[in-house]
Amino acid sequence: MKEKLLIIGASGHGKVVADIALKMNKWKSIAFLDDDETVKSSMGIEVVGKSLDAFKHIQDCDLFVGIGNNVTRETIQEKLETEGASLPTLIHPATVIGDQVELGVGTVVMAGVVVNCCTEIGKGCIVNTGATIDHDNLVGDYVHISPGVNLAGMVKIGKGSWLGIGSSVSNNINITGGCNVGAGAVVVKDITEAGVYVGVPVRRVNDGWQRF
Repeated sequence: MKEKLLIIGASGHGKVVADIALKMNKWKSIAFLDDDETVKSSMGIEVVGKSLDAFKHIQDCDLFVGIGNNVTRETIQEKLETEGASLPTLIHPATVIGDQVELGVGTVVMAGVVVNCCTEIGKGCIVNTGATIDHDNLVGDYVHISPGVNLAGMVKIGKGSWLGIGSSVSNNINITGGCNVGAGAVVVKDITEAGVYVGVPVRRVNDGWQRF
């Protein structure tokens, strides 16, 4: 761990990431990188350069990708990993993490989250405010679990999927990668085909990407 933390992305998600980093109290200084030249600071934290400047600071800073879009986050984090960057895992102090839980680098776990025992969460994931993940879950890389999502036991979520706010997944369910599950949706059967799913229970509505 380095003494300085640079967060790539100073907008909404980046702000929450910065708030968690401040509350963890592990870095002497924290700053943002953002490609919007009109943004000079966020949350009172200075924006010191653009996203590509991260590669200039690999030796002296920890780096965290504070971008909500799964594809963009993956693209940037994979490049940083290739260059040997130090990528921390951020965990809000107001979380409950069970025994034998593994969290990948570049993953953020936000306030009020519960992750129960024997669960594995991949790298570059977002586990958003108040989500619950029960025992023996397997969450792939670059998954976004939105606020208030509830995953029962023995659930598997494939790489790059996005579970919308307040959605629920029953026990022993597999969701393939590249899925977007709508807000408030309920998943009671395996999802084996990528696409957008909405409703109670969920139904597939199209192939394309949609934000929830």
